[in-house]
Amino acid sequence: MRPGPHSAADGSESPEASPSARLAEFLAGVRSQVAPAHLAAACNCVIDTLGCIAYGADKPWSAAAARHALATGSGGRCTVVGWPQQASPAMAALANGTAAHAFELDDVHEEAVNHPGAVVVPAALAVAEDLQASGRDFLEAVVVGYEAMARAGLAVGPASHVLAGYHPTSMSGVFGAAAAAAYLRGFDAAGLNHAFGIAASLASGTMEFASSGGMAKRIHAGRAAEGGILAAALAADGFEGAGDGLAGRYGFCRVFTGDPQPHLLTERLGERWMIDEITVKPYPSCSDLHPLIQATSELVAEHGIRAGEIDRVAVHTTTKVCELNDMDGTASVMAAQYSAPFNVVAAVLADPADPATFDPERIADPVLAAMQAKVTEIHPAPEFDATYAWKQGGRVEITLADGRLLERTVHGQKGSMHDPLSDHEIERKFQMLTEGRLGPAVPEVVRSLPDRPVEYLTRHLRSG
Repeated sequence: MRPGPHSAADGSESPEASPSARLAEFLAGVRSQVAPAHLAAACNCVIDTLGCIAYGADKPWSAAAARHALATGSGGRCTVVGWPQQASPAMAALANGTAAHAFELDDVHEEAVNHPGAVVVPAALAVAEDLQASGRDFLEAVVVGYEAMARAGLAVGPASHVLAGYHPTSMSGVFGAAAAAAYLRGFDAAGLNHAFGIAASLASGTMEFASSGGMAKRIHAGRAAEGGILAAALAADGFEGAGDGLAGRYGFCRVFTGDPQPHLLTERLGERWMIDEITVKPYPSCSDLHPLIQATSELVAEHGIRAGEIDRVAVHTTTKVCELNDMDGTASVMAAQYSAPFNVVAAVLADPADPATFDPERIADPVLAAMQAKVTEIHPAPEFDATYAWKQGGRVEITLADGRLLERTVHGQKGSMHDPLSDHEIERKFQMLTEGRLGPAVPEVVRSLPDRPVEYLTRHLRSG
């Protein structure tokens, strides 16, 4: 590995290395040593994220981000999915990251409460394409980026962090993107730690979209991807970051929370891999709601429930859902995807796995509004708070007009590490999202990347 721009003469770390430096040392040291199982997991994450990008690229917010990216970063050689022009690495990552996060379809690290795929994959893809990297290096950078982003999300105390109003994906995402970009640039531990220190000053993003709407949430993953690439680029030019940007006295993991957990930056490094814990979403809505959607869908399928038979619905879920997801889902697409009542009734009236369920004309249907009003109770439940967000859970109780009470509990929903999607199911989701947008051979191309240059993939993305 070539030394980074800030290495000690002998390339060593000091005995008093900070938690940020120890994380950087581990991540820089896995080069060419990522296990085949983790490369395979990275392939699934890339396939899923590319499907999300292709589907999201033509959404109004994604198109606006892409226009800005192409106007600002023109002249680069990085692919912007869905557009014929190319852009600089940072601007391509901004556009593709926004598209990946455009419609609540992208993967999640549940416990960290963040979306690594929408940040790390666009950042790694852009830098790999710019540097003409190997496919294996690209996949290893994805594994490294997921590790950094999820560990930053864990160490900031995610429940406290999100309930304070910060959006974890945009806040911790810069560290994942910085790690992936630095890895592809060949940084050693010292250089990567400088990138972390710079990234700490670029972390941003609040949850206000859940209160007063707008498109800001859609840009958060793209902005984090752009910021991480910027952090690595500055470090490559000799710009010095804080020595403990993640865990220092005023580091990321202490400033943006009331419950810092900095030990999680380095606990069980090399034993617990974050990419093993990823949820691939079967539904295009906030993943905290997925146990409720699954429970409702299973009750409908088992009992043949029709909307007119329902008298009322009670939901038992986490405190987070009660505080941030109890909203009118007919107000906007964003509200629909975040609303617990809306998603429960959508599982009765429509296919909750179909993104078209959340089209503006569908959410404006007065039948949905009337049904939503039948979700009369949303309560926090200690058993689900106790495992939040490592293991998501929820219980739905449907009272029918004839007095019967039907209930179902889901604790560890489909798509999570507790009940993961198969390779086939991930590819089926990809094909559904990309029909007419990307060629069907892309999953096979991704799985061949350990033995091919990354350009083999980007060529398919441009021509798909």
